[in-house]
Amino acid sequence: MATTNIVDKDGNSIAAADATIPSDRLFRGAWTLSGSTITEDLTTAKTLFKEKIREVRAPLLAAEDVIYMKALEDADTDAQAASVKKKKALRDAPAASAIANAANIGALKSAWDKDVLGDSPYA
Repeated sequence: MATTNIVDKDGNSIAAADATIPSDRLFRGAWTLSGSTITEDLTTAKTLFKEKIREVRAPLLAAEDVIYMKALEDADTDAQAASVKKKKALRDAPAASAIANAANIGALKSAWDKDVLGDSPYA
């Protein structure tokens, strides 16, 4: 029978049967091995979290560009200003202080701004 190994972010591996694994796999790319325990490296998890924000916001920015262009064509300055504000919030999302200040994985998951990005993939 083949042994299933788990490889952490640094390339270290352990037999899955011998490992204590985090309860979820949301930050699998941030796993680090210490003895037989796998934990999540918070710095790497924050990087992965920011990458997920960038992935989610790309179509939101594209949709907002359409809204802005329609507002521009209609000379609707209120709609233009609202669109500019929303696009700024989307661009600023990866730099949110809640991400930088997250002291653990739970706090990092809570840093997802539903008002800007929609439903959290970490819920």
